[in-house]
Amino acid sequence: MIGKLVVNMQRIDNTPTTTYEGYDLREGNPLPFGATIVPGGINFSVYSQHASSCVLVIYKRGDKEPFIEIPFPETFKIGNVFCMIVYGLDYEEIEYGYRMDGEFAPKKGNWFDKTKILMDPYAKSVAGRDEWGKKIDTTNSYQHRARITRFDYDWRGDKQLEIPMEDLIIYEMHVRGFTNHKSSDVTYKGTYSGVREKIPYLKDLGINCVELMPITSFDEFENSKESPITGELLLNYWGYSSIAFFAPKAGYAQTGKVNGECDEFKTLVRDFHKHGIEVILDVVYNHTGEGNALGPCISFRGIDNKTYYMLTANGEYYNFSGCGNTLNCNHPVVRDLILANLRNWVAEYHIDGFRFDLASILGRNQDGTPMSNPPLLESLAFDPVLGKCKLIAEAWDAGGLYQVGSFPSWGRFAEWNGKYRDDIRRFLKSDEGTIMSVIQRIIGSPDLYFHKGLGTCSSINFITCHDGFTLMDLFSYNQKHNWANCENNKDGNDINYSWNCGVEGHTDNIEIKALRKRLIKNAISILMISQGIPMMYMGDEMGNSQYGNNNAYCQDNEVSWINWNDLNENKDIHNFVKKMIEFRKTHSVLRNKLHWEDEQEERSGYSHISWHGVKVNEPDKSYCSRSIALMLWGKSKDSDSINDDHIYIIMNMYWKAQTFELPPLNIEEKWYLFVDTFKEEEKEIVAVGEEIKLKNQASYNVGPRSVVILVAKHI
Repeated sequence: MIGKLVVNMQRIDNTPTTTYEGYDLREGNPLPFGATIVPGGINFSVYSQHASSCVLVIYKRGDKEPFIEIPFPETFKIGNVFCMIVYGLDYEEIEYGYRMDGEFAPKKGNWFDKTKILMDPYAKSVAGRDEWGKKIDTTNSYQHRARITRFDYDWRGDKQLEIPMEDLIIYEMHVRGFTNHKSSDVTYKGTYSGVREKIPYLKDLGINCVELMPITSFDEFENSKESPITGELLLNYWGYSSIAFFAPKAGYAQTGKVNGECDEFKTLVRDFHKHGIEVILDVVYNHTGEGNALGPCISFRGIDNKTYYMLTANGEYYNFSGCGNTLNCNHPVVRDLILANLRNWVAEYHIDGFRFDLASILGRNQDGTPMSNPPLLESLAFDPVLGKCKLIAEAWDAGGLYQVGSFPSWGRFAEWNGKYRDDIRRFLKSDEGTIMSVIQRIIGSPDLYFHKGLGTCSSINFITCHDGFTLMDLFSYNQKHNWANCENNKDGNDINYSWNCGVEGHTDNIEIKALRKRLIKNAISILMISQGIPMMYMGDEMGNSQYGNNNAYCQDNEVSWINWNDLNENKDIHNFVKKMIEFRKTHSVLRNKLHWEDEQEERSGYSHISWHGVKVNEPDKSYCSRSIALMLWGKSKDSDSINDDHIYIIMNMYWKAQTFELPPLNIEEKWYLFVDTFKEEEKEIVAVGEEIKLKNQASYNVGPRSVVILVAKHI
């Protein structure tokens, strides 16, 4: 019998080289930044160009005081990176932070203060706001605590859905507000788990993409104050003020208090995908929750203020965000942080795309000037990990840079089309001088995007979003009513292009209520027949109101929460939206990827898209015009590109009825009615495929302020 030789081999590069108060240490790996689990220990790596020294501060979970503070030896610093492996730590039972020492000279841009404990900018999980709205312990000197998370989630074969962009129906939503109302009938209200319970509702509505308002860790108590009107605490409800870009908001998780937010959010994403719904994250890289010079020192400011923020020559904060500070996005280190963050959301959370808040800031140089070829945006456009992601820019900022139609794209970035919102709103309320702009918006805004590389998919078409009136309020209020925000009604946009239909706010007048509903349905009709990508705001499909508040950022209450009882109150609106979404999905001619060329079909004599008025081929494009009709020709010589029914859409925003001639069809085809928003609720829209043949094929009488949609079908 031959004996076995057992050799005990130990890797030299994993052997401790020194100790500190009983803990074995070794020089760490500078990359990746953050805390990384390694064999036998944890690698801590933090960058600071200007700090003179760094101390690692470690707590047992939930303890107020640390159980050990370990200075980084000078030999454990590589370049501008402090990096150290600490052995023998149980990553599930600790929280950690850093003390940074160096010059405290705000006018030079340095804010070092070794008495403050700072959160890791690369923290994958953050404790301290584990339960939404839980009273703060002011005696705790380290409020936002970095935690370490092992990524070992069972995705069960899940991956990004990669739905073609032109097929998207986007639904913008707030995780907490979607289900926190008592009427939501979910088990865990206001959480990721609560949203999961509503996925069948979204699927039934026809939604195939949700855009989640910020879910990265933020402090809901930022700038909180007690309302003198109601006595309730006004919180940072929206969350557009990140403090940790890598960490899901624990307060949105039913399991947040036991550090389950990462897996709970992943389960939400996995279930969305299971039902054919993509997930887009609204990410906020333009500023952080540290605010201006009077704000808290949580992380970035104390670690390396001069790197992470745009500063003037005397150390003051540039404020292109309108929130006190501006992230220095095109500094190479900050660029790497943003890129690593996006990759993490894609690789670890299977996120399908991103909407970049105040994205024009991402194209500013370190001195604040706009760049023609911003390196950050170019890196995002060509990054291999982000290669299948949807990238959507809010193409403006609070510093006056407005780039709708001119945002640097490389054929990758779509844009929230603010001009679509404004032009369609003005048309819906019968303003003069809108027709020429409306024509451009409905065909995918070629005046803005013809050369952008994404065709019509460059345009995210929306009439409402979180920022502004809801669709019901758009036709219920002439002015904003933001008094509940306790800012003397000075916050929020003053230009809303809204119309109250004759009475400001709630009314029992039957005629006004009917008119408001008709205008809502007109808006949904136009949105769903427009080339480009439609986006709705949560609750608009059931007539949700915010009581005239067009900036409900601090309203964690029934102003912002979806009242699911509205489904019963406004069944007709919900039914209308559902059928319009189905109509859009059914007809490929509504989802053309390319901007239409003015090329006529030889046999029909019609262009792929043609414009008309009360007489065929005679559109009224005058300044005073308030009506227009268009025909989408559904057949093409190239049957692979267009093979659909012909669709005729008449939009009459006059306050009087008008009779429109109908384009003649081939002898074997007839016009069928799908939508007439002037008809009574039971007859205004039919199921897709059950359109009603018109008795009069020559003309159609269109009611005041209404939309009619016809489909050409074979006899």
